[in-house]
Amino acid sequence: MESWRELQKEELEYQYSPSRWSPRMDKDAVIEAHVRLTSEGTKKSQSMTETLLNVPYGALEGEKMDIYLPLHSSGAFPFFIYVHGGYWQFLSKEESGFMAPPLLRKGIAVVALGYDIAPKGDMDLMVSQVRRGIAFVARQYPCISGLYLCGHSAGAHLVAMALSTDWTDYGVKPEIKGAFLVSGVYDLLPITHTYVNAPLCMSEEIAVRNSPMQHVREVKSQAETCRIVVVLAEHDTAEFCRQSQEYSQNLQALGLNVCLRDINGVDHFDVIEKLSQEDYVLTQIILNMILRE
Repeated sequence: MESWRELQKEELEYQYSPSRWSPRMDKDAVIEAHVRLTSEGTKKSQSMTETLLNVPYGALEGEKMDIYLPLHSSGAFPFFIYVHGGYWQFLSKEESGFMAPPLLRKGIAVVALGYDIAPKGDMDLMVSQVRRGIAFVARQYPCISGLYLCGHSAGAHLVAMALSTDWTDYGVKPEIKGAFLVSGVYDLLPITHTYVNAPLCMSEEIAVRNSPMQHVREVKSQAETCRIVVVLAEHDTAEFCRQSQEYSQNLQALGLNVCLRDINGVDHFDVIEKLSQEDYVLTQIILNMILRE
């Protein structure tokens, strides 16, 4: 029996409410600060480099991306694709370019990938959109020196699902060299028993189908050469920690190149916000992986 099933509903709701676990501020303030910081950071990124905004990768309203290109790069250069969080029902690419400056300075392009959040988008659609967005970048920029994926919270779930993709269905083979899964959810079944599922309307069947924990063998077949970093914040909830630990252990058991990193002194929100700082430990982990290729 899964350990989460032993929790009372009130405790389960608490475990899947990361804003209630921040030691910095209360639950509403931490979300407001997150939106403000990431929005302001994205505007700053757009003011300092060449940007291609609202690039469509499909026909639906949410199927657009913002591309931040380094100013002084020639030839092939790496792309860093970021998928935002917000529990699949909040945030957008408009708050997703905040981490671009340290990467751009090192000649790395950044893509903020949008998707249709709930209730407009359902879980099957969102997973498909992220996969198609990645395939679009690979087709549009065939001279990429490597693709690196990063997702935060719900975005980490979507990136993990992308790692299990059979790319022959998309007519392209993206060279995904690295993935950074930050404070993610890898088993959606507990979510179906919480308030989070109200706009998502996931059945248990849909949750199982879209749970990365159920698709580790596909990661083995599709992303064998990809280095995966599963990231935890010190002040993430116990359930978020359990999920990250179990998912990374399952990947490691298959012989994949996976490490679990616990970032001290941060909560579920500033663990990703601080990517705007070049000297931040997670920024350095990302840069070290990409630049040593």
